[in-house]
Amino acid sequence: MNRERPLAVIAIGGNSLIKDAEHRSVEDQYEAAAETDHHIAELIKAGWDVAVTHGNGPQVGFILRRSELARHELHEVPLDVCGADTQGAIGYALQQNLYNDFLRLGIDKTAVTVVTQVEVDRQDPAFEHPSKPIGSFMDETTAKQRRDQDGWQVVEDAGRGWRRVVASPEPRRIVELEAIKDLLQAGMAVICVGGGGIPVVADDQGRLKGIAAVIDKDRASALLAINLQADLLLISTAVEKVALAWGTPEQRWVDRMTLAEAKGYLAEGIHFAKGSMAPKIEAAIRYLEGGGKEVLITNPENLERAVAGETGTRIVP
Repeated sequence: MNRERPLAVIAIGGNSLIKDAEHRSVEDQYEAAAETDHHIAELIKAGWDVAVTHGNGPQVGFILRRSELARHELHEVPLDVCGADTQGAIGYALQQNLYNDFLRLGIDKTAVTVVTQVEVDRQDPAFEHPSKPIGSFMDETTAKQRRDQDGWQVVEDAGRGWRRVVASPEPRRIVELEAIKDLLQAGMAVICVGGGGIPVVADDQGRLKGIAAVIDKDRASALLAINLQADLLLISTAVEKVALAWGTPEQRWVDRMTLAEAKGYLAEGIHFAKGSMAPKIEAAIRYLEGGGKEVLITNPENLERAVAGETGTRIVP
């Protein structure tokens, strides 16, 4: 890509759109998106081009739950279609709020959402060992009925009930990558690769088909940042900085670490929570090993301050 402005891939979590159990409605999520967008718009005003990715775990869970409750009257929604639905709905909230921010700030710019497919390998080992729980808890009888009737893979989840599990394969190719590049080249803010992308597999003729899986959002964001040769991977999460020895008396906040240090800390296995910070550190490592320049990890309200070097955790080659 030929560009005059630096490019940041900004990855925001699906949980960041839900502040707590009392604020989960569509309107609540829209307001949370607005707060994050205010800070993204300020970065754009400061001279950055952006591609925004987002999580969708809670939102997919809501769609699946509605689908399960209504299955006596309506068809259920396949998992890949749930991903497409959330990309459209969350993208709509983000792009509309960015539009309003651009209007407020006097920025001549457009935000656009790309419903994005991400190709995975049908032979990925993850399909032999599905590990990602989705949907509602079930009793054992119901779980085994869905296994036998619908081919679901189900597991008992820590004494809380049974759940469906699906694979979390590696993202291999962002199908709409060239369209994303063209939109960025045209000066637009692009919302894409939502929820890690809609997982698809290719047949022998290269034709695509959706598959029941969940791609890790941070891994897909790192792949996008590598493919775009982004100047910055900015991961927005629940904390202002990364902590070592999280949740222990030895916990300490980190302002800066090198790629080698990040790999060492991750290998120790005691610093980063498996389903929380560890995937973000793994994504940072992938991006930097793929030729990336810099990673910043912080919370939404500190995006501008982190880019300015005032806070956040910076990870460098």
